[in-house]
Amino acid sequence: MEDETATEMYRTRTDALTTDVGEGQPVVFAHGTLMDRTMFAPQLEALRDEYRAVAYDLRARTDRYAPGYDLWDLVDDCDALLDGIGEESAVIAGMSMGGFMGLRFALEYPERVDGLVLIDSIAAPHPNEERAEYSALVEPYEDVLEPMPREIAEGSTAELFGETTLEENRELVETWVDRWATYPGKAVYYELNSWLGRADVTDRLSEIDVPTLIVHGEEDSTLPPSRAEPMLEELPDAEMERIPAAGHSSNLEQAGPVNDSIRAFLDERF
Repeated sequence: MEDETATEMYRTRTDALTTDVGEGQPVVFAHGTLMDRTMFAPQLEALRDEYRAVAYDLRARTDRYAPGYDLWDLVDDCDALLDGIGEESAVIAGMSMGGFMGLRFALEYPERVDGLVLIDSIAAPHPNEERAEYSALVEPYEDVLEPMPREIAEGSTAELFGETTLEENRELVETWVDRWATYPGKAVYYELNSWLGRADVTDRLSEIDVPTLIVHGEEDSTLPPSRAEPMLEELPDAEMERIPAAGHSSNLEQAGPVNDSIRAFLDERF
């Protein structure tokens, strides 16, 4: 509908924006920058026998990728999504940007959060130097409808994947490069800027009193595990699993160990 807001589409177009499998305790997966809901295919397959596992596309992978929005808008989108799938609450599992959103969702809508899974994500903002580098990279594409140059997509592989994956699983890497090279420049510009200037929420983590699993690739050079570890001290009920031979997309790179960690967490706590 022409007058439908970006948030409202998560209530009315849920079937088109989600992959929804299984029955039971709902677990909702939100992807990171440049990714889409298919990145959680291994997790949905691993959980579908006992859980309702739902992965959805955030705004950047829809036709509502512009104009500008921020993480709090994505929080409202997730709230609408829960309405759309008919669930009062869920475990919210977010990778990177999806985790930034998940923390804020837990702060804004605590009654709708049963637990959190934070995959290669952090509570603190990026340092100013990193913000400037990312901003300069996408600034030329603010008004570009054409796809991002392939060299930009290829250059993103070191950010999204660890050394082991880059050396040993080129098929996975090239599959995602092919996909990234189809994204409109504007979509990537607004996606990155939705979180680039985010505030630090570390001092509010004590408000998130739900079971939380932190999953982090040991080879994550974009957000090293050391940046996630402070959350263990601030979240009232958190545990952390470090994943060997995995980078920033640990749930794709080492799906087996990540699935085992998530499944054990869910089976024990829910």
